[in-house]
Amino acid sequence: MSADQIPLPPPYRIKVVEPIAFLSPSARRDAIEAAGYNPFNLRSDQITVDLLSDSGTGATSSAQEAAAAQGDESYAGARSWFRFREEAADLTGYPYLLPVHQGRAGERVLFSSLLKPGQICVSNTHFDTTHANVEIAGGTPVDLPVAEAFDLDSTEPFKGNIDLVRLEEALAGPADVGLVLMTITNNGLGAQPVSMANLEAVRALCQRYRVPFFLDAARFAENAWLVQQREPGYQGWSPRQIATRAFQLADGCLISLKKDGLTGIGGLIGLRDDALFAQCEANLIATEGFSTYGGLSGRDLERLAVGLREVVDPLYLSSRAAQTARFARMIKDAGASIVEPAGIHALYLNAGRLLPHLSPSEFPGHSLGCQMYLDGGIRSAELGSLYLGELDESYRVVKPAPFELVRLAIPRRVYTMEHFEYVAAVLGGIAKDPERIRGYRITSAPALLRHFKVRLAPL
Repeated sequence: MSADQIPLPPPYRIKVVEPIAFLSPSARRDAIEAAGYNPFNLRSDQITVDLLSDSGTGATSSAQEAAAAQGDESYAGARSWFRFREEAADLTGYPYLLPVHQGRAGERVLFSSLLKPGQICVSNTHFDTTHANVEIAGGTPVDLPVAEAFDLDSTEPFKGNIDLVRLEEALAGPADVGLVLMTITNNGLGAQPVSMANLEAVRALCQRYRVPFFLDAARFAENAWLVQQREPGYQGWSPRQIATRAFQLADGCLISLKKDGLTGIGGLIGLRDDALFAQCEANLIATEGFSTYGGLSGRDLERLAVGLREVVDPLYLSSRAAQTARFARMIKDAGASIVEPAGIHALYLNAGRLLPHLSPSEFPGHSLGCQMYLDGGIRSAELGSLYLGELDESYRVVKPAPFELVRLAIPRRVYTMEHFEYVAAVLGGIAKDPERIRGYRITSAPALLRHFKVRLAPL
């Protein structure tokens, strides 16, 4: 192997470590039963490898922690706010910026300020809290993903795109479209990226029909990296340049900075319109905090200011993408299949294919997730009929989800390849005898966002 073929190691070394738990099989069985067979109800000290979410679960850098020591906790006009604002403005180009404590707070502030009751919010795919916050604001969320997204085995490079034909039909009426929201990357459909060409076409349509166009940009840096790697014409651009270009195509953005902000907390609303900014600012001050902190401490703002620069470092993004790609190969070698092509922040297991003996009403995605915990202490998230299916009042599935998936979200700068080898080995054990896995039934569930607090029992 020549020198230019040798894969680079991660561009950091580990300085602080945290112990993880290795419970016995009987202890794991007791834990998941007490949790109502819902991984969200498990305690973190009952988990060996936690792939439930990449939101706020990453490791901060020494530079971020050094900056946090300078945090200015003044209630208004803190120095930390101005440092954060400078970095965010340089990255996004938006003249008006509002900090929030996390993405869903930004959703609530923006949607309640922008959407009118009865209006439609069109997206490539709304994720769970986004969908709920549109409804809470009185709107109707409508997803218009491209047809390629429904072929899980297709290696089409931009399966996160929106269907432009259907988008124009929606914009042309008769329904009242109040907002077009593009999620980058498309978390609800397998961590698939959105192309710059698609964003440019969305911008043109929204301008023609005079409808606001916003980005849900929680993973803006990862989308930029995949654009650089996959879309012709962008190979000579840096990830930061691509991200900035994407922001400039839109009228504004929502960002949960718990992902590509490389911190445990934080979010951002970026705007161009001064009247909308004034409305959002009043909403923010009344519910989140003054407009120069938005529910965040000065220490948080300092970490975010550094994180926004670190996350677009090509070495960091290359290493993270390579880690996910290698994990994907391990999983497939173990006998499980994933949504192709592999994204960056998560891999999505095709539970329906691995467990064909379970019907959607038996929640195969949830069954696979529970078995991964029982066999190896691995926590994951179901994205199948438990999360997305339509249920009747007796919790029976009346319309299953299009796919039965399990998301393995990958925290940033946290796990080594040995951890991923362990996860793949646990999956390999399941793949050798999948018929031993039984389904589940719901015993109780809330009306909204049921997957967070649902309780189940084995069939």
